[in-house]
Amino acid sequence: MMRALVALTRREILRLTRNPQAIITSLMLPILYLILFGQAFNLQNLGGGRVPSAYFLEAFRGAPSYFSYFSAGMTGFVAVTATLFIGANVIFDRLFGVLKRTAASPASAASIFGSRLIAGSIQPIGLAFLVLGLSILLGKLGLAGLDITANVTVVGALEILLAIVILSAMFASLFLAVGFSIETPQTYFAAVNAINLPVLLTSAALYPWGTMPPWFQNIASFNPITLAVNVLRENLFAGATAYYPYGPGVYLLGLLAWALAMFTVAILLARRALAPKR
Repeated sequence: MMRALVALTRREILRLTRNPQAIITSLMLPILYLILFGQAFNLQNLGGGRVPSAYFLEAFRGAPSYFSYFSAGMTGFVAVTATLFIGANVIFDRLFGVLKRTAASPASAASIFGSRLIAGSIQPIGLAFLVLGLSILLGKLGLAGLDITANVTVVGALEILLAIVILSAMFASLFLAVGFSIETPQTYFAAVNAINLPVLLTSAALYPWGTMPPWFQNIASFNPITLAVNVLRENLFAGATAYYPYGPGVYLLGLLAWALAMFTVAILLARRALAPKR
């Protein structure tokens, strides 16, 4: 099983590296968000700069500016949206007969699913860190940029890495399982958008926390994207922990709980889809 998993994972990674157009296309959305949306919403200048800065610290949960708050949220945003096409690749492989030939090989269903999950999680994780790097670079170029005001420790860096890896892997597994279960691209994209958009729009990735009504904050508090970006913001911004009820470790545990639930659903869906047809 391990040999098949390694071989199939290598094949999937090679296929990704031989398609640079897909990587460039995946980068376009976060770049446009950072350059247009993030730069345009300079919320701390509302009221001609007469609004007390303490209000914005509360609204942005300790982030020094909206762009800093936003760019940390975009990291979680990209980690999810970049996983959308993983399941679509399964559908196209089925249409072209690639999946049928793979399923007829000695490789087990677990190896087929696991290889696509590992390879498919690499791109979203890489894109998430590219967004962080680009956000910092924009600040160096004289635009609004990510201002890291805290001294990020080794533990903090590991917490950030864990949050991004878990978030990417959990949604990659879910969308991959949906791809194994659905046969047409149109139905797949309708299904994943029905999952993806509500999850993104009910998170604290883009909206300033302090401007949300209490009922929306209650919903956003349990959102997996919110849990992940909370870990980033607490580690990137000095004094941010004062604006959060829990430390990064608690949010990571909540994210792990979400991941276990999604992995369970994904395994059940994939096992049913890859079971031999009678």
